[in-house]
Amino acid sequence: MAISRFLESRKNIAGSVCGLAGLGLTFTGVAGPYWPVVVAGLYGAGALIAPPERPAPPDFPDPTAQLDELRADFEKLGAYLAEVELSPAAAGRLTELTDLLTALLAPGWATRLLAQDAEGLHTLSRAVRQDLPEAVDSYLRARWWTRLAPGQEPPERHLERQLGVLRQEAESLAAALRDAEARRQETHTRYLEDRGGGEGISV
Repeated sequence: MAISRFLESRKNIAGSVCGLAGLGLTFTGVAGPYWPVVVAGLYGAGALIAPPERPAPPDFPDPTAQLDELRADFEKLGAYLAEVELSPAAAGRLTELTDLLTALLAPGWATRLLAQDAEGLHTLSRAVRQDLPEAVDSYLRARWWTRLAPGQEPPERHLERQLGVLRQEAESLAAALRDAEARRQETHTRYLEDRGGGEGISV
């Protein structure tokens, strides 16, 4: 494997080209009896002047692929949430949150904007893959312990508050995407107006 990499390296290719030039000098009689030294020297010179090898950058998934993976994870989360028993208030807040996340992840203009917003994509990914499942799982574990030791604050209240915070974050993300689209529209309007004002009407 190492030999194959060396044979395909820039240094070997450049050295081989210069070495072939040395062979050409040998055949024309320029190198004389010292042709092995000339060929080896030209090969070494070519290898030295060749640009260094550059490792290939890591092949990270592009934002579109990340969104596709996030949609798949959101579907898994939905199947998990469908099996969870919640209080009516918590269930209502969860429905509001998941409806908003569904709209943000639906293919369309929102996801096109998300693909260009690394911070927004991170926020959405954190909500789907970490915050929401952790909130529900913590509620289920706390509810079990509350049944063994009643009299403490109902875990439903904490879950409702957590779902409320997550919904606020999702709403802020949606508002930021909406503002970005509004700025894009305004920019295009100014561009058209400036272009129209700068072009004369020829007769």
